[in-house]
Amino acid sequence: MPCLRLKVICFVLLAALCGQLSAQDLDFSETKKLAEKGDAVAQYNLGFMYARGEGVAKDEVEAMKWYRKAADQGIDRAQNNLGIMYADGRGVQKDYEEAVKWFRKAADQGYANAQHCLGRMYVHGRSVPKSDAEAAEWFRKAAAQGYASSQSTLGYMYAVGRGVQKDFVEAAKWFRKAADQGDAEGQSFLGFSYANGEGIPKNDAEAVKWYRKAADQGHTQAQSNLGTMYESGRGVPKDDIEAYAWYNLAAISNESARANRDALSQSLLPQAQLLAQQRTKQLMQEIENREIDRLKKEDRQRREEILKGT
Repeated sequence: MPCLRLKVICFVLLAALCGQLSAQDLDFSETKKLAEKGDAVAQYNLGFMYARGEGVAKDEVEAMKWYRKAADQGIDRAQNNLGIMYADGRGVQKDYEEAVKWFRKAADQGYANAQHCLGRMYVHGRSVPKSDAEAAEWFRKAAAQGYASSQSTLGYMYAVGRGVQKDFVEAAKWFRKAADQGDAEGQSFLGFSYANGEGIPKNDAEAVKWYRKAADQGHTQAQSNLGTMYESGRGVPKDDIEAYAWYNLAAISNESARANRDALSQSLLPQAQLLAQQRTKQLMQEIENREIDRLKKEDRQRREEILKGT
């Protein structure tokens, strides 16, 4: 179960990083003193520390308390995180109405993450009337600020005509913006656009390139699609061992990948099957190493933000 293993490793690593570095880099006591004096940014940072267990035992009820204090002072990030806690039922009973209220407060201040979250509430009709058109507008606001998840989501809405008129050219435009930021979903969608010539000239080599970028981040649909490209020899030399390995990585959560892997295995000799399993392990290790590096980088960036009081 390679994908499950990756998730467990990433979770454990992130927890370890938080425990290892927080004592060195974050001053919980000083942050709490400032927060208790009414400093809104410190209140937000304290909520974040409680939510993540950085410098203090993880306590989502305390996180909610401090996020609320900062949110009441107009800190957009705190308002957004408060909305997430309500939406997920973390530290408080799940309440979509409260989630929407706080997402909207932050979104109205122009906070892109909250605009994306609010868009998702409209997609699912959670305490707001279900409306793809309204969702698309909120995704557009966040996408215009460079928020990659909204860019890929907006691209998808253009590709299928949800809330907007179907437009493959517009879809490809937003997929590329997200993909260029390293967003795996955007990269996978852009690969699909190239593979099928939707909104951009068909180009199997480009499709493989973008599928690979997403697959290297653990995106299972991209892994499955990449397996198909190797099996059919589209954009790359035909390679059944490489195809099997990518199918195998995606198989835990992707039904079509599992079916393709099982079908392909019937045509592989025992030695080739052994090589394919070895290649799977090699790819899995490479993906895990990249994820570890990504988490370390994100953790450093987040700490720098907290230390700067932003």
